[in-house]
Amino acid sequence: MKIMMTAGEASGDVHGANLVREIKKISPSTEIFGMGGDEMKAAGFKIFRHYKDYNVMGFWEVLKNLRGILKLLDDLIEIIRTEKPDLLVLIDYPDFNWRLAKRAKNLGVKILSYIPPSAWAWRKSRAADCAKIADEFIAIFPFELPPYEKAGAKISFLGNPLVDAVKPTMTVDAAQKFFNVTQSDHVILLMPGSRRQEIKLILPEMLKAAKVLSVERSTKFFLPVADNVDESEILRQVKLAGVNVELTKKFRYDLMGLADAAMATSGTVVLEAALMNLPCVVLYKMARLNFFIGKLLVDIENFSLPNILAGKAIQPELLQDEVTTDRIVAEILKLYRGESHREKVVADLRFACAKLGGTGAAARVAKKILQVAEDF
Repeated sequence: MKIMMTAGEASGDVHGANLVREIKKISPSTEIFGMGGDEMKAAGFKIFRHYKDYNVMGFWEVLKNLRGILKLLDDLIEIIRTEKPDLLVLIDYPDFNWRLAKRAKNLGVKILSYIPPSAWAWRKSRAADCAKIADEFIAIFPFELPPYEKAGAKISFLGNPLVDAVKPTMTVDAAQKFFNVTQSDHVILLMPGSRRQEIKLILPEMLKAAKVLSVERSTKFFLPVADNVDESEILRQVKLAGVNVELTKKFRYDLMGLADAAMATSGTVVLEAALMNLPCVVLYKMARLNFFIGKLLVDIENFSLPNILAGKAIQPELLQDEVTTDRIVAEILKLYRGESHREKVVADLRFACAKLGGTGAAARVAKKILQVAEDF
């Protein structure tokens, strides 16, 4: 059997690698190839194209690299013609993958979308458009299903891979020793996101809040830095703020397990924190024009994943002009260990995360992929 996969960014590479490993466990003879990265290659994936050679974001970057992107589409279509896969698996990366899918459909290839476009939040018509192209969909959140079901798509939710991935790697004692904190220390995390614009707009308010909190309560502040982030801008802002914040790139989940709470830019990291029972004050801020356009397009009550899963605001969300020092400080103070409000938030986070399903999501998805490929 032959399965082709296309992953166009780092997160998709990780998801793809997990699927490749699980597919190989079930069916070792299955050939799995296409576009991916080093993680997928290490798992036994045959790379015809490496995503890092083509990964571009933003309108102007895409425009400048348009010739290369169109050439990549042609190359992948030629691979489909030559290799004749039993199934094409699209892993997230919607803008590129669905252009490929439209062309692959004309060749009679069966298509499965893993992590489909987020039609639940905006551009809901995408669900109907995608349902005409892909034969099967697998979502990683239960709230993604309704718009696709309404469009007549065959979609399932088999769990979320983060449930397996988000786990401490050390004992609590070892983590405390590594980060030089004691059981009685208060620890607050600053998680400003990885995008340059997020760091520019949100980190300054986080640092101002940290400075106020350091006076209010004896607190140790840590800032986990993502691998793809340039530390120089963060260090510049920390120095300018005049507050003691320790930057770290190691053992992020262990650090989450030690912390009282976090100030976090909205994104996957907020869900990772929730899985570690770490309450967050969730922040988001963007350029005013982008915010105005976003308000017109996006129709959701809550914007952070734990709140969406719970169907209510279980932890605070501060958006745009609400992202102020005073508001952040007021909300964080309620989340220090020993505060009764914190215990309620942690209980609600457990309830929300239970909706992600149990461990073993990648194995279930791998089994489904093989079934779909065999049914063709």
